[in-house]
Amino acid sequence: MAFGAQKIYPIDTKPSVAVGIAFPFDVPGVFRQTYYTKDAVRYNLLNYFLTDPPERYLNPNFGAGLRSFIFEQISNQNLDGLKETIGTQLREFFPNVIVKELNIFSIPDQNQITVTLKYSVLDTNISDQIELVFA
Repeated sequence: MAFGAQKIYPIDTKPSVAVGIAFPFDVPGVFRQTYYTKDAVRYNLLNYFLTDPPERYLNPNFGAGLRSFIFEQISNQNLDGLKETIGTQLREFFPNVIVKELNIFSIPDQNQITVTLKYSVLDTNISDQIELVFA
């Protein structure tokens, strides 16, 4: 019986095969590609956080909607509700991502929200952290 067996994504073993698209789109005319699962997951999560729910065609529930939240009255109750909503949506849209820590901080005087997400990918050694500031 094997202990500590890991799933290896076979696509990661082919350095010439792209697995995703890098974000933001800053190269004119073409998309930058990602070649590793770690990068693809990171950019997919960034895409989720930077998307408002009705923006995604054929998937209107996708997105954290943080930009529109900036203009709400910021309170601890609102932040707790937002944190719960994001946690639920991450489990729904990213079932292979294990959320280790999700923190949402605010600076109400500047209408600023900071989201910090520490996560790992199921059955891999991939761990990473994302920090986004919305102002």
